[in-house]
Amino acid sequence: MSVSSSTLPASRLSRIAQARQLALHDAAPLPSGLVEPWIVRSWQRCLAQGQRPAAHVAFESVSAQTMRQISEANHTLVQAARPILKQLGRTLADTRYFAILTNQDGVVVDVDGPIDRSDPRAAVITRVGVDLSERSVGTTAIGAALRELQPVWLHRGEHFYNDTSVYSCAGTPLFGPDGRCVGMLDLTGVEAPERPELSHLALRSAHAIENALVLQRPHQLLLRLNWSGLPLGDDADGLLTLDADGCVTAANRTARQLLPQLGQAGHDDLHSRDLFALPFEMLFDAARHGNSAIEVPLWSGLRLQVRASLNARGMPLPRAPRMSMQVASTATMRPLKEVESDLIRKAVEEARGNVAEAARALGISRATVYRKLGNGKRG
Repeated sequence: MSVSSSTLPASRLSRIAQARQLALHDAAPLPSGLVEPWIVRSWQRCLAQGQRPAAHVAFESVSAQTMRQISEANHTLVQAARPILKQLGRTLADTRYFAILTNQDGVVVDVDGPIDRSDPRAAVITRVGVDLSERSVGTTAIGAALRELQPVWLHRGEHFYNDTSVYSCAGTPLFGPDGRCVGMLDLTGVEAPERPELSHLALRSAHAIENALVLQRPHQLLLRLNWSGLPLGDDADGLLTLDADGCVTAANRTARQLLPQLGQAGHDDLHSRDLFALPFEMLFDAARHGNSAIEVPLWSGLRLQVRASLNARGMPLPRAPRMSMQVASTATMRPLKEVESDLIRKAVEEARGNVAEAARALGISRATVYRKLGNGKRG
């Protein structure tokens, strides 16, 4: 049986039912518009693993020993997420939706919200330790978000099993300070009205959890990043942390989007000089001299606005190089180009005209020194 896109059922539930019949029973190709392609991919994986839609779902928990290991490995994640889950619980209080936090394998590590424990369909999926991965319970927002590494929304029959077709779910993956997936956040309702706007709530809450994970990492300097003209100071900021030597210790997903050098996962041995076209001491100086944002050049020629703040709970910071202190106090009042030039001139003066020595002190090349000073001579 084939269905053209011009004859698709008008009702969303009817379109889902049509997609299930074609994909799960008739093994027929689906016209566009019935369900999202990633849902079909998940259904196909479930079928390939021998799962069948009419089979009973056991909702099994991992062993006690495995759960102890999972709890220990995810202690930081749960600690960072707890305040956000509490807020989600208050936001969802008058709905039939609740929040589920899992690790990167889809095992539940925390829950919150208006969970009706008298309803076994809610109670069974909100037990800490229950395995809600795709291999265990088929297509769900949890398994799909962890597989696709993107926010997802599933409604009723878009889940693989008949047993799970009572749920509606918004899910989004969670990325740790090194850019790797550490788990996912899921907002689920049982026979609840479809609320696709919860996808936005889940994503914003995920950003808040990720930011909390970044701030938990040991660091000496926190940088809030954004493009010029955009506000700084909320969960939409790029967050980047440095140690006392200027090495990157953590970054959130927005920072990785603003600074491609951070990559999608991992930033071992990456230094701030790899990201910003200025000495890292200037960032520490900016933090010492106030909370105003400064304009910072990137090696691409673009510029970001950056607000730097010291970690008050960190270890004592090294004394800033004397050459940068004088210019840093004016960094928020003068164009950054002038500040950079002053810093470089002073470094050259303190090196008694030795450009190579000044360049080494600043962590930049001799060519950059000449270019910043507008001097075409070589010596």
